[in-house]
Amino acid sequence: MIDPEALDYDRRHIWHPYTSPTQPLPVYQVVSADGVRLRLDDGRELVDGMSSWWCAIHGYNHPVLNEALRRQASRMAHVMFGGLTHPPAIELARKLVALTPEPLEKVFFCDSGSVAVEVAIKMAIQYWIALQRAEKRRLLTIRHGYHGDTFAAMAVSDPVTGMHHRFAGILAQHYFAEAPTSRSDLEWSEAEMISFRSKLTDHHSEIAAVILEPIVQGAGGMRFYAPEFLRQVRQLCDQYDVLLIADEIATGFGRTGFLFACEHAGIAPDIMCLGKAITGGYLSFAATLTTEKVSQAIGRDGGVFMHGPTFMANPLACAVANASIDLLIQADWQANIRRIEAGLRRGLEPCRGLPSVADVRVMGAIGVVELQQEVDMAVMQAQFVAQGVWVRPFGRLVYTMPPYVISDDDIAFLTRQMVGVVASLA
Repeated sequence: MIDPEALDYDRRHIWHPYTSPTQPLPVYQVVSADGVRLRLDDGRELVDGMSSWWCAIHGYNHPVLNEALRRQASRMAHVMFGGLTHPPAIELARKLVALTPEPLEKVFFCDSGSVAVEVAIKMAIQYWIALQRAEKRRLLTIRHGYHGDTFAAMAVSDPVTGMHHRFAGILAQHYFAEAPTSRSDLEWSEAEMISFRSKLTDHHSEIAAVILEPIVQGAGGMRFYAPEFLRQVRQLCDQYDVLLIADEIATGFGRTGFLFACEHAGIAPDIMCLGKAITGGYLSFAATLTTEKVSQAIGRDGGVFMHGPTFMANPLACAVANASIDLLIQADWQANIRRIEAGLRRGLEPCRGLPSVADVRVMGAIGVVELQQEVDMAVMQAQFVAQGVWVRPFGRLVYTMPPYVISDDDIAFLTRQMVGVVASLA
């Protein structure tokens, strides 16, 4: 039932992400969610094409995940992780070490994706301080990246499309190389490495780590790039004695067709950030993994890593993360991602010939329609809601990253509505 007073209160008192307090965007009140459907207060149902910012990979109200929370809550909802541990955390660490590329074997639990990146950057800098090379305190990354909204994470996000202009003079200064444009190894050109190689060659003595999103750059542009770029980055990091941080927050847990996007290139980072899908969208949670080499250096002469969130390794989050990972691994998830990929390719292909469209691209369970011009998000959002789907465009991008449980019929419906709304722009 619609409650106008509640929405009015929301508009006057609740600050939603990326909105102006004086010109708030419209919001839609969700009263329940199940599978891939969001139910609004007016009774309408929307097929969710966003997985709630890419995290609800098993959909909503999943009985297995519900039961994992209920069972853990009956034992212990939370306990501090300083000086204590518990079975869900140990079980989750075992899973993450087993699933991620070798030689990642140390797990630091944290609160969110942005914090996982903060932790990774701290690890890299503290590693070099421990080795008495404190001059290595800057990072190198590529343009069009997005790593989070906290300060260290913002500082390595794209300086143009990110938030640098709003915090000029405050953010740490790092190095940015040109991002690759080749989308596959078949398109690869060695010219793609010129900018990155030059930056690393010239500044490696002060660079602690390279940080990038492997294969898919998410909120900075939904860009795909060739695995060969990542392979050569790994080689150059080894050559110049620089750590490699892989931000797998958006790509981890199967989204691109591999369990982790690094696997497209067959490489392992020195530090890996995980988040979003780790709990199946049930609770904010993340993890930063690193190697024995990095952790042993930080621990030299009794050194301790300087980070300790209050809710680190929250038992509820660990329990539901264990259940979510089991759900994913025990199913034929690779075949399922291929099914979704085929459905997205088929469904979004009609956009390719539209005059308002610059590009259409699909990888795994990610479908992107890039437009010629930026859209009015509020207007387009309302159009999608009217058509029975939840798709949240930004900039020039209309994209979908649906839950893995989406059916073929719902993929067809979702993509048909996306094509229809984009076609209306012409």
